[in-house]
Amino acid sequence: MRRSPPPLLPPLLVLLSGFGAAAPPADSLAPLPAPRNLKVHLYNAQQALSWEPVSLDSDPRPVVYQVQYKYSTSSNWYDVNKEDSKVDCTNLTRTECDFTANSLSEGFPWRFNISLRVRAKLGGLVSAWATAPWFEHYRNATIGPPENIRVTPKEGSLIIKLSAPFDVPASEASFVYHVYYWEKAGGKQVTCCFRSNFITLNDLKPLRVYCFQVKAELCLTKENISRPGLLSNISCSETAADASVKLQQDILAVVTTFSVLLVVVGSCLFLVLKYRGLVKHWFHSPPSIPSQIEEYLKDPDQPILDALDKDSSPKDDAWDSVSIVTFPENEQEGCPQSADPSHQPTEGIL
Repeated sequence: MRRSPPPLLPPLLVLLSGFGAAAPPADSLAPLPAPRNLKVHLYNAQQALSWEPVSLDSDPRPVVYQVQYKYSTSSNWYDVNKEDSKVDCTNLTRTECDFTANSLSEGFPWRFNISLRVRAKLGGLVSAWATAPWFEHYRNATIGPPENIRVTPKEGSLIIKLSAPFDVPASEASFVYHVYYWEKAGGKQVTCCFRSNFITLNDLKPLRVYCFQVKAELCLTKENISRPGLLSNISCSETAADASVKLQQDILAVVTTFSVLLVVVGSCLFLVLKYRGLVKHWFHSPPSIPSQIEEYLKDPDQPILDALDKDSSPKDDAWDSVSIVTFPENEQEGCPQSADPSHQPTEGIL
């Protein structure tokens, strides 16, 4: 027997139910897609997980993300929250969870295998979990170049001081440094296995420019595993001179200075001798104006001319008393005259 269809709801009840909740659009019933392209970023001591954003065209509300982790020795997943990892990644609006954002010493243990997963949430919709591959920091991290590289030139050597890319516990791992150096005009050479932060490159030529690059290799203490790092930028420095080269430089400097002085002095002497008339003219002092005329030119009203006339008037002549003693003689030839006893010396004024 055919069943009769159920009775229709009263129109008033249908109307009231419409006020209680609006009918959702057909597109909102579509599932929320899971995050895609998960990438684990491990560089030196940094640990981070990133993914592509998720969105629904029919819902403009922001999507939030939840990140969980677990160890390979456990089957339980745990939220990445501040209580466990000091980083809150339970309701992220960005598409990255940085596990070392607060401190480089924080994050997951470097000797453990870690798995991460993330899902998207939008209102009451939750996506499926997207899981990243397992990783161990020591095995999968990218080792950067050494830091704080400083060079000190010495006689025929270079001393390089540097810092490790990041700090590691001595009981777990250590760094070995490789130096690639070459003379700027020559070929490349390689030195290996420096375990100290002070590296000395010996047997170099004095006063030559050498260039070098350094990389750090991470070696695990209890396992035969190593992770080569990235090369540093090229640095160049000139070696210092040894004692013999310094002596040659000092002698050359003295000879050069003496030669320059000799050339300068000889040139000056040649110019003076060749152009001595012109030099004499340049260094001849110009005639000076008498002080009386200079004062008159400054103030013509002064009776300077009268003073000059008075100064130029002849003074009383000074007479000196002179005595002349004469003896009269006969000026005729051959006829000497006898002396007259009556003639006495006369005294006069000249």
